[in-house]
Amino acid sequence: MSRARRGSVRTRAAIGATAVVAVALIAAGLAVVAVLRSGLADNAKLSAEATAREVAAQVTDVDTAKVRDVDGLDDDEPVQVVDGTGRVLGATDPLRGRGPMARFNLADAPDQDQQDQDQDQDRDRDQDHRNQQDDDEDSDNDSDSSEDGDDSGAREPVEVDRDSEDRDLSFPVDSDGEVTYEQGESEGRQDFSVVAVQSATRDGRPVTVYAGTSLRAQQEAVADVTRAMLIGLPVLLFVVAGVTWLVTRRALQPVEGIRQGMAAITASTDLSRRVPEPAAKDEVARLAATTNETLAALESSTERQRRFVADASHELRSPIASLRTQLEVGAAHPELLDLDGAVQDTVRLQGLAADLLLLARLDAGERPTEGRVSLTALLHEELAQRTADRHPVRITGEGAEGEVAGSKGQLVRVVGNLLDNAQRHAASEVTVAVTRADGTLALTVADDGDGVPEDQRERIFERFVRLDDARSRDDGGAGLGLAIARDIAERHGGTLTVAAAPAGGAAFTLRLPVTGGATEVTDG
Repeated sequence: MSRARRGSVRTRAAIGATAVVAVALIAAGLAVVAVLRSGLADNAKLSAEATAREVAAQVTDVDTAKVRDVDGLDDDEPVQVVDGTGRVLGATDPLRGRGPMARFNLADAPDQDQQDQDQDQDRDRDQDHRNQQDDDEDSDNDSDSSEDGDDSGAREPVEVDRDSEDRDLSFPVDSDGEVTYEQGESEGRQDFSVVAVQSATRDGRPVTVYAGTSLRAQQEAVADVTRAMLIGLPVLLFVVAGVTWLVTRRALQPVEGIRQGMAAITASTDLSRRVPEPAAKDEVARLAATTNETLAALESSTERQRRFVADASHELRSPIASLRTQLEVGAAHPELLDLDGAVQDTVRLQGLAADLLLLARLDAGERPTEGRVSLTALLHEELAQRTADRHPVRITGEGAEGEVAGSKGQLVRVVGNLLDNAQRHAASEVTVAVTRADGTLALTVADDGDGVPEDQRERIFERFVRLDDARSRDDGGAGLGLAIARDIAERHGGTLTVAAAPAGGAAFTLRLPVTGGATEVTDG
């Protein structure tokens, strides 16, 4: 299953990269073909237009009857000169005897008799035209001798539109690609770019010159480029897919190493092991480093949980064993039952169970309820309920105004644990004070006992830790009170620290951020 998943990742990456490249190449190929086709078509049009304008320029220098003899009508490219009535005045050899090129595709190949008849008509028209020219010369001589200069018989100049028009036509071609109309010679049809240019003969007859250039070169070039793309595209896509697959495989190798390491750790339940970290400082290396940090945190948490269970079992064993012994003795000898001792053990067991339950909730991530609490009022309420303390509690200062956000019940637990700890270790007196500074409220509980060695001031906040050499151990302490107090303080966004008290004992300070808009007051 794992190998299938790894393969699917590489396959998906290869398919995705190949698809993107394919789309890009196809779009680029279509653009190249379109540009190439347009460029070649423009070249063919320019060539046909040049031919048409060259023939049109020559037509203006000859009479209508001499159009068939102009240069440009003796090659193999399709060129025609047509007058305004649609009569073909001259054409290159492949188009002689055909109708006007404008309706060329609709014209059938004429028979030889029709061609001969057209040629006879052309000769008659030429003779008539020469006779007319002679008459015109005589008329011109007569008009010159006339004083008024009557010009009623003169020809009006013909305005000619020199703009060109173009279109594509299809002609039958032979095996060499030349335009042909011989029976049995046609090998198919070929597209030509045809340009029409307006002109006029020397004798004033308006004509249209049609000239065509074959589009075979354009079509062959486009076909060659398209064929090359169709052949090269699959090869290129195959290369892209292969390279992507190999690169992805190499990139995923460190990830596979991490997966195998995690699988081995899971199978062995040995949290002291770590996954390999790649030498490259990339995302995968950071993933491996984060995984190792997570494993270290998990190992530390598991070790703390293991110690917690062991310490809790040990702490629960003593009161339970004592209570059982007293009950067994009382059952056998009722007169020997120590009822006060049994009640004391029961109370101790109840308190320990409550502490363990609270720690379990805190470890599970329980957040304090939303509320606003006055530390000064809370302190006075707690002191009013403590009537059985061994040492008097003295409040220094007038107390600071302000409130903190959080759970009143949990904060009462913190204050109670601090007072209990001070009562157990004080020599004669406990002092408390509430001050405010820098946006925080500070509750300080100090005793005049032996104090806490500086190198042990962080250790006492660990669970089930008691400094027997520094503090006398009584029956009420299980080493959980200070650990619970710090956990609650941190979950309220505050801190709990210990320092030396002015009287020589220990001073525990709870600091919490102020909420609300009360005026800041600092008590020294």
